[in-house]
Amino acid sequence: MTSMHARKDSLPASILASIRNRKKRLEAVLAAAKPRAEGTLIASYNVHKCVGGDRRCDPERTSRVIHEIGADVIALQEADTRFGERTGILDLTRLERETGLVPVPVSGMSKAHGWHGNVVLFKKGLVRDVHQIKLPGLEPRGALVAELELENGGELRIIAAHFGLLRHSRARQAQMLVELMADRSEATTILLGDLNEWRLGDRSSLNTLQSAFEAQPPAVASFPARLPILALDRIMSNRKGVLTNVEAHDTPLARVASDHLPIKAVLNLKRVEELTATA
Repeated sequence: MTSMHARKDSLPASILASIRNRKKRLEAVLAAAKPRAEGTLIASYNVHKCVGGDRRCDPERTSRVIHEIGADVIALQEADTRFGERTGILDLTRLERETGLVPVPVSGMSKAHGWHGNVVLFKKGLVRDVHQIKLPGLEPRGALVAELELENGGELRIIAAHFGLLRHSRARQAQMLVELMADRSEATTILLGDLNEWRLGDRSSLNTLQSAFEAQPPAVASFPARLPILALDRIMSNRKGVLTNVEAHDTPLARVASDHLPIKAVLNLKRVEELTATA
C-alpha cells in the first residue's frame, strides 16, 4: 500500500517532467529548422579541432554544423592540429562540394588548412590579396587578412583572428591589429574570431580595438557551448551600419560539436557598396 501511494504521489511530477522534456525537444527542433537570415551571412566558429563536448573528434559533425549555418563567409579557428607539423582536420573538398565554400589560400603551409589554425571560407567571388600576420604573445597565434570581392557586390576585408589566453598577450595582439588598420582604413573591414576576451573597461583588449572597430555590436554569449555565458567570439566592423542581426548559432548539434557556439551576422552589402564608392 505504501508503495502504491508513493507511485501515485510521484505521477504528477513525472508527467510534468515529460511535458518539459517534450517542450525542450520541440524548441530544439524549431531552432535547428530556423531559416537563415536574408542577406549576406558572415560567421565565426572555433571548431576546437573538431573535438566536441563528448570528447569525440568528429570532423563530419563539425562540417554538418558549418552546413547548418549556411554562411557566405565564415572564419574558422582551431581548424588544424596545434603542435608539430600542423595538419588540417576537415575535409575541405567535400565541404566545398556540399556548401560551395572555398578556402582563402595560405602560403607555406603544405598540410594545414589555414594560418595558425585560422581559415577563411567564402562563396562566389575573388580573392584580391591575402596577408598572414603573426600576432605577438607567448602562445603561437595569428591573424589572416583577406581582401575579397564578393560576386553579389562589394569589396570587403576580412580579418580572422584568434587571440591568446593571457591578458597581456591579448592587449598586444589588439594593438597590432589597430596599427594594421591605420594604413588600411579605407576599406570596409570585418574583424571576426575567438578573441578570448570577456572583460570590459580599460583592462579589456576590446577597449583597445574600439579606435579602429568602433562599430562593435552587443556581446553574444558563445562559450561554453552547452550553457553559453561568456562572449569570447566576436564580429565587428570599422564602419557603422554594415552589420545587423548578430547572434549565436544555437542548435542541438552546435551545442555538442565544439566547446564554442558559432556566431553569425548579416552584412548589409548595399551599405558596403556605398562606402566603397565614396572611399
